[in-house]
Amino acid sequence: MSAFEDLFKGGNIVTGLAIGIGAAVVAPVITPVLRPIAKSLLKAGLVAYDQGRVAFAELNEQTSDLVAEARSELAEAGHTVEGGPEAEEGRPQHA
Repeated sequence: MSAFEDLFKGGNIVTGLAIGIGAAVVAPVITPVLRPIAKSLLKAGLVAYDQGRVAFAELNEQTSDLVAEARSELAEAGHTVEGGPEAEEGRPQHA
C-alpha cells in the first residue's frame, strides 16, 4: 500500500512507471472479460430501474384513487377538505 501512496506523493517514479506499463499490458487481456460483465450489470440495473419506476407509478395511481374516494365520501357527508375541489370553488371551509 505504501508504494501506491508514494505514487501520489511524488515518490518513486520507477514504481509509477511499472504500474502504468503493467496496466497497459494487462488491460487488453482483461477488457474482453470485463466488458460482458459490465454490460450484464448495466442491463440488470436498467431492468431494476424500469421495474421500480412502474411499481412507483402503480403505487401513485392507487394512492390517488384512495384519496379521490376519501374526498368523495367526505363530500357526500357534507365535509370539505382543505385543498379539495370544494375549497377551490371558494366555498367556506368547515372545521
